[in-house]
Amino acid sequence: MKRALITGITGQDGSYLADLLLEKGYEVHGIIRRASTFNTSRIDHLYADPHINGVRLFLHYGDLADSVNLVKLLYELKPDEIYHLGAQSHVRVSFDIPEYTSDVTGVGTIRILEAIRETGIRSKFYQASSSEMFGKAQQIPQTETTPFWPRSPYGVAKVFAYWATVNYRESYGLIASNGILFNHESPRRGETFVTRKITRAVAAIKLGLQKELFLGNLDAKRDWGYAPEYVEGMWRIMQEGAGDDFVLATNETHTVREFVEAAFARADLDWKEYVKHDDRYERPAEVDLLIGDASKAKKVLDWEPKVRFLELVRIMVDADLELLSRTSAREQLGKLP
Repeated sequence: MKRALITGITGQDGSYLADLLLEKGYEVHGIIRRASTFNTSRIDHLYADPHINGVRLFLHYGDLADSVNLVKLLYELKPDEIYHLGAQSHVRVSFDIPEYTSDVTGVGTIRILEAIRETGIRSKFYQASSSEMFGKAQQIPQTETTPFWPRSPYGVAKVFAYWATVNYRESYGLIASNGILFNHESPRRGETFVTRKITRAVAAIKLGLQKELFLGNLDAKRDWGYAPEYVEGMWRIMQEGAGDDFVLATNETHTVREFVEAAFARADLDWKEYVKHDDRYERPAEVDLLIGDASKAKKVLDWEPKVRFLELVRIMVDADLELLSRTSAREQLGKLP
């Protein structure tokens, strides 16, 4: 039985990756931060049948700022594969907390790489790199050889983590890979990220729970895919015999405005009646256009996305309509005498 360690297991990607690895028969370990409230909602379903998953899923308290704990965990677990997904991953927020973002998202990667080197284990390592590294894109579409020009503290930290991974691969012979993932969304996406913010607002407006939606730049163009397919790509990268770097993307680009139009249309609403602009959601430096070329991943990994833009929007809007309908119904029942 293979053993995997996931940082960021309670996030969107981490939870889908845990689903996938458990289906493939792995023993899965995840690092979570100690908090006063539970933040495991995305993986709670994995404990529903302990005979299937519970005996193969283990959570450990830790922090990407604590290198001693990371070394101890690796000595104890000796994982076959390490998927490093944990980060301060909100781009707009990274402008407000740049030092924290740099420490966790950037230096946190060095801490794990050093822990692998220090313990001498032969774990394969996956670094969750980001299309935000391309920033002010120097080539259209972006590939594995496109120069980086990050436009946020988050992007800068991800560039640091990317090159740290390459450096440890070249310096110490680690089987370390970068997955340069373009935007990938799902019903498990955090509610402060623009796509989920939109679909949740559409559902709330449709159900009479919200009156308007405030957004920033509607003209930014992104390459949006479906998160479960992208974690499949992560796993395929880790099955390669040597470390390498891969772009995962759909090779399609759409504006935030197009996402808004499609989401409101799915609920038979006119977006212009509800969407308002708010400068607070504008970035100090915008990334105008991201579109990725995943030809290498298709050739080497036999990976390509199947869920396209409109289907992705449909999946997310329908999921939020169902979720808020259930929540609203429970609240109404709670008010009955």
